[in-house]
Amino acid sequence: MKCELYHDSFQNWKSYPIQKAQLIIADIPYNLGDSAYGSNPMWYIGGDNRNGESDKAKSSFFNSDGYFRISEYFMFCSRLMKPEPKQGKGGAPCMIVFCAYQQQNDVIHWAADAGFGKYIPLVFVKNYSPQVLKANMKIVGATEHALVLYRDRLPKFNNYGKMIFNWMPWERDGPNIPKIHPTQKPVKLLKRLIDIFTDPGDVVIDPCAGSGSTLRAAAEMRRHAYGFEIDRNFYKAAKEEMLDSIQMDQMNILDLQTAAQRQTHQQMRMEVN
Repeated sequence: MKCELYHDSFQNWKSYPIQKAQLIIADIPYNLGDSAYGSNPMWYIGGDNRNGESDKAKSSFFNSDGYFRISEYFMFCSRLMKPEPKQGKGGAPCMIVFCAYQQQNDVIHWAADAGFGKYIPLVFVKNYSPQVLKANMKIVGATEHALVLYRDRLPKFNNYGKMIFNWMPWERDGPNIPKIHPTQKPVKLLKRLIDIFTDPGDVVIDPCAGSGSTLRAAAEMRRHAYGFEIDRNFYKAAKEEMLDSIQMDQMNILDLQTAAQRQTHQQMRMEVN
């Protein structure tokens, strides 16, 4: 299985040997600007307002906040997603876009412009809220949102005989998964989504890879995985922390393949002699 993370914008995809995807999944920038940490305890040093503001106060989550172009994102998706199969030839491809609740209408509009006119809303329910600073002021948010977007035919769907609802619990990862990105999605949750909409050997692409958690989830489930990340620090952490076990597995597989090839060559020499 291939697992490749590129330190580049997804707009430069033509420079890389990428297969077309069965599933494109991404957490697109929310364009929150300098209010990104507005309800998060990280606004203050140690999460306590008595300590004063931290370096997160009045800052954005990442450099692309404020100028991410949804239309360009969907142009990429339209080119890198597999075409729909003919009738009776397997499930259609799709994309999943994590987005803020307020972004959903924009996402639906731009997706339709790019040929993805159908959608299924998903809601993920948490048992906690990051908006602790407003807990005594108002009802706080404890959900995340996403849209499953597709062209005409329903996407490939693996439910294993069980009904799948349009809401799912937000399962947090354990200590074996490094925390790299402020909006990092759990590997457990990503694995569930990848399992529903793809099969082993399919291709998964994350154009806004961030921590690399999507690539790790896909690779651990034996899917080919490709991702793009423009931030140098996130890219470095993803490669060295999130994807290190995947890279070691790939090296071990290559070593086994090389050893098998050597053994085959030795046997052929012995037979010739």
